[in-house]
Amino acid sequence: MTTAERFYSRLVTRDADAERDLPDVVRRELPRNGLRLVAANTLQSSGDQTVNASTVLPWLFHVLGVPAALVGLLVPIRESGSMLPQAFLTPLVVRVRRRKWVFVTGALVQAASVAVMAAIAALGHGTAAGIGILAALVVFSLGRCLCSIASKDVQGRTIPSGERGQIIGLATSAAGLVAITLGLAIRLLGGGDLDSTELAILLVAGAVLWALSASTYSRVVEPAGEGRSRRGAKDHGAAAGGASEESTSWFADAARLFRDDATFRKFVTVRGLLLVSSLSPPFIVSMSVASGTGALAGLGGFILASGVASLIGGRVFGRLADRSSRLLMAGAATAASAVAVALVLAVSVPGFDGGSALGVTVFVGAYFLLTLLHSGVRVGRKTYVVDVAEGDLRTTYVAVGNTAMGIILLVVGGISSALAVLGVQWALVFLAVLGVVGAVSAVTMPEVSRGAAR
Repeated sequence: MTTAERFYSRLVTRDADAERDLPDVVRRELPRNGLRLVAANTLQSSGDQTVNASTVLPWLFHVLGVPAALVGLLVPIRESGSMLPQAFLTPLVVRVRRRKWVFVTGALVQAASVAVMAAIAALGHGTAAGIGILAALVVFSLGRCLCSIASKDVQGRTIPSGERGQIIGLATSAAGLVAITLGLAIRLLGGGDLDSTELAILLVAGAVLWALSASTYSRVVEPAGEGRSRRGAKDHGAAAGGASEESTSWFADAARLFRDDATFRKFVTVRGLLLVSSLSPPFIVSMSVASGTGALAGLGGFILASGVASLIGGRVFGRLADRSSRLLMAGAATAASAVAVALVLAVSVPGFDGGSALGVTVFVGAYFLLTLLHSGVRVGRKTYVVDVAEGDLRTTYVAVGNTAMGIILLVVGGISSALAVLGVQWALVFLAVLGVVGAVSAVTMPEVSRGAAR
């Protein structure tokens, strides 16, 4: 047994039956591929911490004197920008026989974009700096889009069902450890209040992490896919939807998939309802700053909480996802809704002081719990979509689903932002209700996890 095999076997509970079904080349490279995927995804997730649209970039905008109106565009651009183009780009991606090169390209695009942000942070100020960073964030999101499309397919080709959730979970935990280190470093450097030069250095570190992720991912041994022409991709989309007529556009392919594939339609619906854990944390940060907690906790405090949550959640939720990804999504969403409602009740208690030690504990604790539970929703969702389909159909599921989610995110984000005008509490209650409905719907999804059958 090689060193890679021993290490992989210690980290992952292996499924011998699933591994026997793999092609010989995939089975031989499984331990090394698994470790490479963990390392590459860890580097990418660690880079995400340095350009977080809910913490780091709003802080940077404040330091640079960017108007508050531009701050509200950060999360929609970051999230929707990486999702909306996916169905449009899929016909291009499915032409590539080895999808790892799509991921590598996307990672390098992200590295270059973050490097541009670092330069603006060091040299810019005011509205011009804000617009420049938003433009770089648009390009960054397109790179992220390519990585998202390719990563599920590469994992499906190289890792057997029953081990995929653990790979995602390990990367999440490792990235959490990096975030803890980053949060502690920020607290030690300036108590959470970094200047523009220090934030620029942080962004440079993020660019380096994405370049290293691209280098690591390029070493994954991936069996060559069929590779499809533009026409072949369209024909496949029609076959996936059960229709015989030729597609005329990516939009027609997507519409047909929604119309004819009940499993896919259910997955996207449930995913759209489970936004409570992803959209609530920025509102908590906003509430804490308004209450005086933000100055006490600082940027480092929230990054530290996020890191601890990822470190704990990645390992635990990875194993649970391989047992039943749909039940993991349902349970995590239910708990996230409960946390959001509990926070609303806590801040509504007469005499609640957000600037006190108790207030810090309440806000940072709620942020930690929601981030922890979001790890569960995210790991469960990623594992489900990798397990539910194979080959180019999986690529289509990921791309069309993410494009739909980009639209849903804008709608739900817009509604929650409008409610926040009346009071952040109303936005949290709205998201909590959606989460409960989504959890009930998740329970009714088809079971696709291999571990559930044992």
